[in-house]
Amino acid sequence: MGAETRRYMRLLVLFDLPTVTKSERRAYTVFRRFLLNDGYDMIQFSVYGRIVNGRDAEQKHMQRLIASLPSDGSIRVLSVTEKQYVSMKLLVGLPLFQEKAIKANQMLLF
Repeated sequence: MGAETRRYMRLLVLFDLPTVTKSERRAYTVFRRFLLNDGYDMIQFSVYGRIVNGRDAEQKHMQRLIASLPSDGSIRVLSVTEKQYVSMKLLVGLPLFQEKAIKANQMLLF
């Protein structure tokens, strides 16, 4: 594993939120917009991920996520190393544009 990818990790947010009532749909939209504005990319429907630089950044983004949780539904977070994330197999379908265009060693984190 190279020095440039050693500390990078991925936060994966998996959620299932109710969308029956108008207030539930609004809570879903607010949460989804938070994820997009916080730098998460959609991997699949209701599965979002972002790259973080080490455990400190992971904790910071975890706190931001906890502060933005809706009141209902099921939300899970999985933290994996970049090496584990890259080893993920795509069984059906094509990679998203973001997955093709950006690799961890090409990113600059400020």
